[in-house]
Amino acid sequence: MRPVLSATVLAMVAASLVSCSGSPGRSGDTAADNEAPATVWRSDGYGLVISISGGTARTFETTSISCIPGEPLEQIGQPASDGTVQYGTDGVAEQALHPAPEGRATLRMLSNAADIDLLPLPRLPESCTRPMPDDALTTFDVYWTTFAEHYISFARKNIDWAAVRDRYRPMVSADTDPEELYAILEEMITPLGDMHTEVTDGDENEFVGARPGTRKLSNRALTAAVNAHLRNNLGVTAIQTFAEGNIAYADLPGARGYLRIDAFDDYVEDDTSYLASKAEMDRALAAVFTRARVAAWRGLVIDLRNNSGGEDALALEVAGRLTNTPYLAFSKQARNDPADPTRHTRLQPVTVTPAEGARYTGPVRVLTSELTISAGEILTLALLSRTPAPSRIGTPTQGVFSDTLDRRLPNGWEFTLGNEEYYAPDGRSYEGGGIPPTVTTTVFTEAELAQGRDAALDAAIGAPW
Repeated sequence: MRPVLSATVLAMVAASLVSCSGSPGRSGDTAADNEAPATVWRSDGYGLVISISGGTARTFETTSISCIPGEPLEQIGQPASDGTVQYGTDGVAEQALHPAPEGRATLRMLSNAADIDLLPLPRLPESCTRPMPDDALTTFDVYWTTFAEHYISFARKNIDWAAVRDRYRPMVSADTDPEELYAILEEMITPLGDMHTEVTDGDENEFVGARPGTRKLSNRALTAAVNAHLRNNLGVTAIQTFAEGNIAYADLPGARGYLRIDAFDDYVEDDTSYLASKAEMDRALAAVFTRARVAAWRGLVIDLRNNSGGEDALALEVAGRLTNTPYLAFSKQARNDPADPTRHTRLQPVTVTPAEGARYTGPVRVLTSELTISAGEILTLALLSRTPAPSRIGTPTQGVFSDTLDRRLPNGWEFTLGNEEYYAPDGRSYEGGGIPPTVTTTVFTEAELAQGRDAALDAAIGAPW
């Protein structure tokens, strides 16, 4: 999954608005913030409230029935000339806040592809001035309500969420055992078949949904099988690896390249920050996309068949190496009306921008499967409008495009859901079903793995370029 937009994310927003854009709203003293009057905003969509007082920013995850406070966070460096301020933890930037007219602002997670709009509030909501009960029934209600107000796929999944509440809430009381409650929460979201829905108790239990038919295959076994096929059947003599093995490159016979990307995050051991992964991505792309190699390539295969997702911005960096001309990659928007799932925030276009350094503009073939997930799908989506458009070989992608919305429950458990719609330039959404291939082949079947075959890769390099 890509990194989520959590309560702690927007906590970093606040101080910049104090220093850069004045005070759009003021609240009086509260239990959460009683040292000075606070400046307060809410996000358009995402269900977040931000309060700033005395240089301290606090964020609250809200629904119509709840408000759960986050942790204070810090400003990184000084404001830029346009008023933009970066925020992060331990001195490492994670997002940027840009002030806007009339006390508004926009927040950009450095790893994400679009902004979040912030709107002024006159005061902190009353629900955020008192502690939340943490019993099992309150936890159930917050969980159900958060999905009801933010989840984007009930209609496409044919799920009656009100009926889910009617079925499961009578099973819960304030004294329900934690194991029993966890089992209920997991069972509620299993029918969604959505890999961006997850619930964990932070201990032994963690559930992640998946589209029906999704296989659980060993990453190590798949890497070994593909590498063996490259060496034994395709004549590859050397495979370069980067980013803790998540990126690999090999020169193929016939002046073609093979680039495999198995994730778009966690590229550096002991440093999970976006900036660390970006630096490693930049190093890998500079090593792969050399001027001599790009000039010699007659074609490039990009293997995303086992890509577990990660950061949208890193996926777009790869797309930026494959064009000399900016073009629309996709547009996105989030749910912003708790009572009406058809209403959304403003539609934000996301552009592929040509990268610095050597770029390749010739034929590309992209390999995909149901194990092409999230940010792996973002790269696939971003290449649909490339010229020339790549062939897509394999099976459909997983069908989860939204940045995950991270939430905490009153009892301390955590869960995620998708609250954003992504649209291709032609207006189509591939949420749920995934992006289909233009050439269908088998991918990582038991027979192929046992016999050392790879139908998708062979199809990619075998047809005329």
